[in-house]
Amino acid sequence: MGIRFDAISLFVKDLGVMISFYRDVLGVDIEWDGKGPHAEFKHEGIRFMMYERGELPGYLGTEVDFPKGINGTFELAIDLPNFEDVDLEFQRVVGLGARPIVYPRNEPWGMRTSYILDPEDNLIEIGSWGKGDYIRGN
Repeated sequence: MGIRFDAISLFVKDLGVMISFYRDVLGVDIEWDGKGPHAEFKHEGIRFMMYERGELPGYLGTEVDFPKGINGTFELAIDLPNFEDVDLEFQRVVGLGARPIVYPRNEPWGMRTSYILDPEDNLIEIGSWGKGDYIRGN
């Protein structure tokens, strides 16, 4: 039997701000009472959680370090059904305050992709491997 990852957790500076972004901008469901250093979103397939960074050294019993600026150590990827959906979702989330990094574009490997940042500079890819015409000339 192989390894199966159960959860992804982000260690965040401001849990309230991050929950608001993922809930209100991206639309990920959560029932959070506003208490405690931990929150778990409702997400099919894998648990998606956040934990306050300030609590982590005490929990682990050792000091930790975090990236500064754009976090290039991982990405969260959203896969949409159609190429056209990438442009629509990108425009929607940027209109709600997400910071654009890569505007929608076609990749040579057949994907349409874009990137935004969450409030703590984590990369989120909005892309599609789906069907659709390449749009906007790129």
